[in-house]
Order: sequence, then C-alpha cells, then structure tokens
Amino acid sequence: MPTVDAVLEKYVSATGGRAAIEKIKSRVSKGTFEIASFAGVKGTVEIYEKAPNKQVAFLNIPGIGTDAEGFNGTIAWELEPDSGVAHEKSGLELASARRDAEFYGELKFKEMYPRMTLKGVEKVGASAAYVIEAVPAEGSAEHFYFDTETGLLVRHDSVEEGDGGKKPVEEYYSDYRAVDGIKVPFALRQKSPGTELTIKLTEVKQNVAVDDAKFNKPEEK
Repeated sequence: MPTVDAVLEKYVSATGGRAAIEKIKSRVSKGTFEIASFAGVKGTVEIYEKAPNKQVAFLNIPGIGTDAEGFNGTIAWELEPDSGVAHEKSGLELASARRDAEFYGELKFKEMYPRMTLKGVEKVGASAAYVIEAVPAEGSAEHFYFDTETGLLVRHDSVEEGDGGKKPVEEYYSDYRAVDGIKVPFALRQKSPGTELTIKLTEVKQNVAVDDAKFNKPEEK
C-alpha cells in the first residue's frame, strides 16, 4: 500500500501538477443540474470560485427561484429559493464552507486535515480507489477516494452538520477534462438521504475577472 503522502502527491500530479494549479486564480463554471428526488426538477447552474478562498454556486430552478450558497472569505451563507431569504452559517457549517471554498484544496490537504489515514482500497463504480480518512480541526471525519490508476479524486464522503442535525453526503466526480493545463471534473453527483443532485458542466473558464461582490451574502429585499 502507498503512503498517504504518495496518494496525495499522485493526485496533484494527475490534476496537472503544482505549478499548473497555482497559475489558476479564478474559475467560472456553467452547466445544468437535475434533482432526481424532486420529480426530475431541472435547471441551470453557475459556480464562481476565486483564490484564495471565495466560492459561490447558484442553482436557478424554473418556477421556484434561485438556490445559492457562498463564502466570501469570512462569511458563509445560504439563500433559500422559496423565501428569498439568506441566512449566515456558523459553527461547523462555517468551518465546512471554509474548507470547501479553499481554491487550492489539492495542495492544502494537510493544512485542512491534520489527521489522515489510508484505510485501504474500495470500489467506486468499476474502478478501485484508495480511501483516505481525513479528520479536520473542526467537524467529523471525511473520506476521500482516489482512483488507483489515474490518481484522480472520484468520491468524497462527508457529514453535513446544520440546524437539521447531521446528514451524510456522498459526492462522485467524473468526466475529467483538461482546461488550461489542469483536469476538472465536468460531472458531479451528490447523494444524501432523500436527495440526489446531478450537475453536468458545459463550460469552464479560468483566470477570468470575478468581482468580489459576487460572493457576498445577498441583501434582504
């Protein structure tokens, strides 16, 4: 079995390498989504990311409104599509949002997860994957699955902690494509109790100008 460091180094290399990753300062992704658990609700998605740690995602749901989550480097928030009200996250929700928004997450695993253990090999779809258990300074242990052949991240398991209690979340990454020298997953499937969300990107642009205001919590209407 390889070491944790070897698996993480292979992941960085498979993604494009440290130098190529560090050349990217922002990313704008657009595509479509479908929520299978809600009678096949479909819509468009826009994701904006900016170094070092800003991120926001908008799901535009026809006939309902916009579901959005963001982190502006300090404040994490979520916009409810039906009420149009945005609430701030705190505690473990905030800590999780901060980790998710880390633009160079591939390079900062050890900073975000002080304790990591290689747990073995498991199947993800038709492929074998090394499983790393990663424990953050705040929050529950997470599990990252790296394809044994390609080195790429193919699955991430975590526990979402919020007002409604704890909720296990599985995320699956596929359809990796090279964009500006680094590989980006163009397909994401997210599973949690009662919900399955699939995102398929159609466009990814990097090193484009993104106004910092894009990441701020929306003002009350």
